[in-house]
Amino acid sequence: MSDERFRALVARVGEFYITDRAMKAAQKTIEAELAAGAAGASARERYIQAVRRYFTGFEREARAQLRDVDKRLVHVNQVHFNLTAERGVVVKRIEATQGVLREIEDGASTARG
Repeated sequence: MSDERFRALVARVGEFYITDRAMKAAQKTIEAELAAGAAGASARERYIQAVRRYFTGFEREARAQLRDVDKRLVHVNQVHFNLTAERGVVVKRIEATQGVLREIEDGASTARG
């Protein structure tokens, strides 16, 4: 990896809010070494390994969260579908009962008239 790309990687990783102590330490170390011009091949490799380890776990966690959200969305969509169907049934019940009640009213009006 070229020096420019490596520095860009370090800068990009530095933009993340990292709470993991090992990754935080690796980030601070490489930033200090780059500032001092002492980031040799072994230091760069250690850093890349730390980044790979941290972001692999981070990605795994994010994918698990995505699967959970997708599963919940499927459930919500099914509930929405079921409620829409139930609403349709209730609307038909209202229409049917209103028809019966209108017939009663019409019959009562005819009897009075």
